[in-house]
Amino acid sequence: MYKYLFSLILVAVMASAAAAQDCLDISGEWLCGGTTPVRLPGTTDDARLGEPNRLGPAMAKPQLTHLTRRHCFMGEARYLRRVDIPKAMAGRPLRVTFERVLWRSRLFVDGRDMGQSQESLVSPHVYTIPRGLAEGAHEIELRVDNSKQYDILYNEMCHAYTDETQIKWNGVLGRMEITALADVEIASLDVYPDVAGRRISVAARLSKHGGGRAKGVLTLGVRQLSTGCRLPVKSLRVALPDSATDVTAWYDMGDDVRLWSEFDPTLYELTAEYDGGGIHAGRNVTFGMREIGSEGGRLLVNGRRTFLRGTLECCVFPLTGTPPTTEDGWLKVFATARDWGLNHLRFHSYCPPEAAFRVADRMGFYLQVELPCWSLNIGRDKAVELFLRREFDNIVANYGNHPSLCLVSCGNELQSDFTVLNSMVRDMKQKDPRHLYSTTTYTFERGHGGHPEPEDQFFVTQRTDSGWVRGQGVFDAERPSFEKDYAASVGTPSVPLISHEIGQYAVYPNVREIEKYTGVLDPLNFKAVRDDLRDKGLLKLADDFFDASGRFAAILYKEEVERALKTPGFSGFQLLGLQDFPGQSTALVGLVDAFWDNKGFMSPADFRCFCAPVVPLARYGKAVYTTDETFDAAVEVANYGREAIAGGRLVWTLADDLGRTVGSGATDCGTIAQGGLTALGRVKVDLGGVAGPCRLTLRVALDGTPWRNSWHIWVYPPTAGVDCGDVVLTADCDEAARALAKGRKVLFSPAEKHLEGLEGKFVPVFWSPVHFPKQAGTMGVLCNPSHPALASFPTESHSDWQWWGLMKNSKVLVTDSLRNVVPIVSVIDNFANNRRLAAAIEARCGGGRLLFTSMNLIEKMDSCPEARQMAVSLLRYMNSADFAPAAEMTVGELRSFISATDNSIKTGAESIY
Repeated sequence: MYKYLFSLILVAVMASAAAAQDCLDISGEWLCGGTTPVRLPGTTDDARLGEPNRLGPAMAKPQLTHLTRRHCFMGEARYLRRVDIPKAMAGRPLRVTFERVLWRSRLFVDGRDMGQSQESLVSPHVYTIPRGLAEGAHEIELRVDNSKQYDILYNEMCHAYTDETQIKWNGVLGRMEITALADVEIASLDVYPDVAGRRISVAARLSKHGGGRAKGVLTLGVRQLSTGCRLPVKSLRVALPDSATDVTAWYDMGDDVRLWSEFDPTLYELTAEYDGGGIHAGRNVTFGMREIGSEGGRLLVNGRRTFLRGTLECCVFPLTGTPPTTEDGWLKVFATARDWGLNHLRFHSYCPPEAAFRVADRMGFYLQVELPCWSLNIGRDKAVELFLRREFDNIVANYGNHPSLCLVSCGNELQSDFTVLNSMVRDMKQKDPRHLYSTTTYTFERGHGGHPEPEDQFFVTQRTDSGWVRGQGVFDAERPSFEKDYAASVGTPSVPLISHEIGQYAVYPNVREIEKYTGVLDPLNFKAVRDDLRDKGLLKLADDFFDASGRFAAILYKEEVERALKTPGFSGFQLLGLQDFPGQSTALVGLVDAFWDNKGFMSPADFRCFCAPVVPLARYGKAVYTTDETFDAAVEVANYGREAIAGGRLVWTLADDLGRTVGSGATDCGTIAQGGLTALGRVKVDLGGVAGPCRLTLRVALDGTPWRNSWHIWVYPPTAGVDCGDVVLTADCDEAARALAKGRKVLFSPAEKHLEGLEGKFVPVFWSPVHFPKQAGTMGVLCNPSHPALASFPTESHSDWQWWGLMKNSKVLVTDSLRNVVPIVSVIDNFANNRRLAAAIEARCGGGRLLFTSMNLIEKMDSCPEARQMAVSLLRYMNSADFAPAAEMTVGELRSFISATDNSIKTGAESIY
């Protein structure tokens, strides 16, 4: 063994020394168009070539559509440079590699077209010069055309080719090199792990670049990268009668082999060396012992049930507009995602460069990549189908060994011919069984999308044939209930089900982010919003809009994630998103910004309380209680960790915001099985001793572990009626006007059907108000929790679940005409309109004092405790000396909010489309 090991090391050293003479780095200065110096790798945007942007900030398209390129070059660019071929490379076959190009390229050498046009969007553009070049100087010209080559995109939004996130750049990214080829080359080397058999199947292709027959020895060796430990060498005698010879062999990994997963991302390196007739060739590949599959519709990694906690990565890199090709460029992406408890990234309608896979391999991430396609016309153009099939071959040829590459989809929300898509997936499964495949990542195609396709090995959807599996169709339509899951919609899945693009809760733009955009993209969208706020006198509220809408979004994301974890048939979720999306009409839905920096609404540690391998969960019926009720919650644990948890102990407390404990307890958990949900018992607390109104927090933890979680509920006195004191409480405008004329104090709360204004919604803007303008378009409440009008209505400055009953079946007042009125409860408008919105205002009016609320309190008081409590709080304020409105409004202005006819507005989750 030691003789073979020494030989392997010696050959590797010789190969390394030879490689230094056999490879030319051709990065550096090139001439674009024959005259303009540019640096490659790089883009014309980096070099400030092309049409300069002449747009300024404006509340219109295209400025609000996406970040704006400062310089835009479209068409063919010609990049020229001289290279000197050394004597050691002269006359030998050459390979010229450009790691990433967008879209079509052609290579010319000394003015001669190499005739090998390249067009991949997912893998390197590689050219061969079979007869090589003479020693000395030669002229290399690369022509790159970044115009559209195939119809693969809907509304220019496919992330492999778009200006929405990744720009339609021209240039070269990553490695640029010329390599001299030996007479024999190990052209490909693939590893197929057999976890149960503790072995790998090695598939090598040996290519000859010289004439005649050849024979020699192929040596295989494996080492564990973290320890350097080497496994025994295996040698095979091979003959090469043809230009290409395929060799397969089993390699025993030993009894101590370590499997690759999110918990132990152990990597191995396979070295293959050919030695024969004085010819040496070598190739190394990194791999992990990972098998992905399913059983009973549940996702398995190495036989262990796995739950994907994912987010989308849509090629959002706002300084360059291009995906990184270095590991440093991806470290922040994956480190941030891991810090927020994620184990999965979905690359939406594109495939990242090699560096992303290397980082994901080391950090234990499960990746989903997609063919570069977001099309509604699948099957209508054979050329597109053939292009996509080639792109699949490119993906598995270049990245197939990476253990992080787990899932492959044909694209995003594809439509039209599913016969073609099923045929493509069937062929994918036959070509490379190391991954799981799907026809599309959801679809809106009628008759599809609600169930897996025949060839699907995993299924990503937002709703099944039986109902929604994400909050979009639930959280606004149904009164808050935290005992629910999506089991009725999921049923018994035939393949692993992953919920599609959950969340999409828009957050108000952070205008302070503008200063971060120092690269090729100008944030005209952010600047336009800033300028509009300034012109309307609202810029001073920008930080509050940003903070309140963001904290509300974080609350909704928590329930999205927990409801997914509570669903027994789920295999994961994909957030849209943890990171902001500055394209598609400025969809700022993230808890981190486009630069992967925390926006400050929630800490990663708090997010990990409900997004982690192990998560305590509570099922309880509602958010709002009264003191004559009992709080009753079923506690369970979702355990998708490394193993079962033995001897666990559940501890819990229910306490108010002052730290006063209402109830507490502890119970032994027994063994918490890995791979699903385990019930731990119930929390029951009589709320009769609560000094309401107050907010209580239920905190649960698995003692001695990092796993903990918490939830808020609100408790109010069970008041049968309300004490108006000397305030007139009315829903009738005429009655209100008469009382005001007599100098009275009036709490005016008309029915929502009699009010002008926007539809009252609990949930904020979905995705973007510009992309989906057919929605109410508000972004939650903004208030001062210390305002005396809210003294008996515990709240923070933003919406939370206790606001659901107040905002539903209500109207939002548009108060642009009342510039001097400062609302008690504001409602945040979307950034496309920036109106002054309110749900409760106060003013001197018609000789009296008015508090006007559009929350429909009178109709709701008997059935909605939070509406009753809000009325109590407002009335106590109005009956105190604090009620002294400074602003004035006329009775005519008051009447302008009243509709003479039924003005009810009811829209559902799908009204936006």
